[in-house]
Amino acid sequence: MAELAPGTDAPDFTLPRDGGGTISLSALRGRPVVLFFYPKDDTEGCTTEAKDFTAAKADFEAAGVALVGLSPDPVKKHDKFVAKHALGIPLASDESLQTLEAYGVWKEKSMYGRTYMGVERTTVLVDANGKIAEIWPKVKVKGHVEAVLEAARKL
Repeated sequence: MAELAPGTDAPDFTLPRDGGGTISLSALRGRPVVLFFYPKDDTEGCTTEAKDFTAAKADFEAAGVALVGLSPDPVKKHDKFVAKHALGIPLASDESLQTLEAYGVWKEKSMYGRTYMGVERTTVLVDANGKIAEIWPKVKVKGHVEAVLEAARKL
């Protein structure tokens, strides 16, 4: 699989989402989209990131930018996560891992000497034409949403 890089086509997807229905990248064409890939609903870093993106949603909307969170968690878990933290952004469920693999974020990770497969927290900014504008790998949550918003405003 080719490494994704700015200027390449963002892989399209149609995935089930929280609250029912599906969300697809191609349906959002015509406006920039922030895809934030995160490991697991309701864990500390992921909760902070999702709440930060929710808090900045109006700023992204004012810039004409859509937000989508993606993780391998099932829709039912997304629904609980959204309800518990009053999240205001669509969360896509990729239990098949196909989209996570297409974006290169499903990786071998290690914690406490144990290796396992999981999502490397990554954010991808897709321009209005479906091309990757910027990629933030191995995201550190603090201050991240502001950096993404700044980049999105420049599109």
